[in-house]
Amino acid sequence: MANQSAFAEAVNTGYSFKGEKVKIGVGILDGEVVPDAAVYLPLKTMNRHGLIAGATGTGKTKTLQVLSECLSDNSVPVLLMDIKGDLSGIAAAGVANDKINERAAKTGVQWVPEAYPAELMTLNGGKGVQLRATVSEFGPVLLSKILGLNDTQGGLVSLIFKYCDDNLLPLLDLKDFIKVLQYIGAEGKAEIEKTYGKISTTSTGTILRKVIELQQQGADIFFGEKSFEMDDLMRISDDGRGMINILRVTDMQDKPKLFSTFMLQLLAELYAGSPEEGDLDKPKLVLFIDEAHLIFQEASDALLQQLETVIKLIRSKGIGIFFCTQNPQDIPASILGQLGMKIQHALRAFTAADRKTIKQAAENFPETPFYDIDALLTQLGIGEALVTMLNEKGIPTPLVHTMLCSPRSRMDVLTDAEIDASVAKSKLASKYNQVIDSESAYEILTAKLEVASEHIAETEKTSSKPAEKAESFFDNPVVKQAGRTAAAIITRSLLGALGLGGRSSGRSRRSY
Repeated sequence: MANQSAFAEAVNTGYSFKGEKVKIGVGILDGEVVPDAAVYLPLKTMNRHGLIAGATGTGKTKTLQVLSECLSDNSVPVLLMDIKGDLSGIAAAGVANDKINERAAKTGVQWVPEAYPAELMTLNGGKGVQLRATVSEFGPVLLSKILGLNDTQGGLVSLIFKYCDDNLLPLLDLKDFIKVLQYIGAEGKAEIEKTYGKISTTSTGTILRKVIELQQQGADIFFGEKSFEMDDLMRISDDGRGMINILRVTDMQDKPKLFSTFMLQLLAELYAGSPEEGDLDKPKLVLFIDEAHLIFQEASDALLQQLETVIKLIRSKGIGIFFCTQNPQDIPASILGQLGMKIQHALRAFTAADRKTIKQAAENFPETPFYDIDALLTQLGIGEALVTMLNEKGIPTPLVHTMLCSPRSRMDVLTDAEIDASVAKSKLASKYNQVIDSESAYEILTAKLEVASEHIAETEKTSSKPAEKAESFFDNPVVKQAGRTAAAIITRSLLGALGLGGRSSGRSRRSY
């Protein structure tokens, strides 16, 4: 009992935050729930980023759901990357059962079913608000990093953007970029080299292959108009709750390059378009990235460096990012070190490599006299996690084995009919789902080449006809014949004088 009292006191002291806070669960010690050891979530430090990790089936997704609900209740908008397709149920009220009632009694949090204001979104033309961005918005540096280009190839991409800016050629979608790339390597090469310098045909071919690779992952749907406005992610619903934007990307597991492309562009846009905020009482937006290993799976060193830079700086804009993954080692160490909150669900120790991972995960937590972390990591129940976060001074809170509250929204997916109904009443769907194909670089260059082709054909047709000359005095047939006769006489006279007539000179003289 003394242990429980000391434990409850340590938790209450460590989690007594100033400002707005939300109860997310209660502490557990020696397998028993300690009702007095309440674990709170401080809204003020939610821009310090975080990690939700754990093996499959341990409750990570439901934890993500609970945190999203807490933020929405406090007027903080949320963006969820729904990789598995099991988060759409946030838009519908949950249904009570014995397990939910039991957990509510243990945590001391009244459970009331609640549907949350949600916006369904898509990258690949599925049901929901279609997110798009133009090639111009990516810019040459970001596009080069996404394509994995070297310095020479990246310089050529910068040249393409410069040429398009100088000649008013909008780069909206990938077909615009490909058309310009083909043009500068063929018909327009001589013209462009006069102004911008030599162009390597090898480099244009390499860039074209990499763009086609990106197209094969479905990027054509993502690049184009109408470009999504970041302010639409930060909306507050009519009842004052933060909007929960659910980006359904269930087929992104086999398209990691497209997913990392979108994420990097999204973070770059949010960073560039948001003003410096300093220390806010609560964040302006929080992103939860489920199956976060997909971002880093095929990311180049340059891409990782860009991600690390954005994650370091974006917190000053009032934006928090939470990565959800099975293994903490899925997150690069340079980024893992930036994550202030850690919610660790159970890990499995089936192999020597698993045991090594558990040992490494345990070393990332603050030391505690109440738990043997290595052993506890394999014994956590479903919906239980080791929790630590940063307080207002940036100091880690005590590590607590926590029984987390249950989500109040549906812990299942929406039906197709419910999804259709949600999209039908969406204001953003009507704003962004209309396909726009403005006149851009592709159309302008195609028209230019057609005009040039027609001009060349007309020129060739004209030059193929024999030139008609005005008839002169020497063109008269009689004059021509007299000329030929005179020429023959002169020639024969010369040949005779030189002794080359071929016959006796006497006969020749008689003839003349």
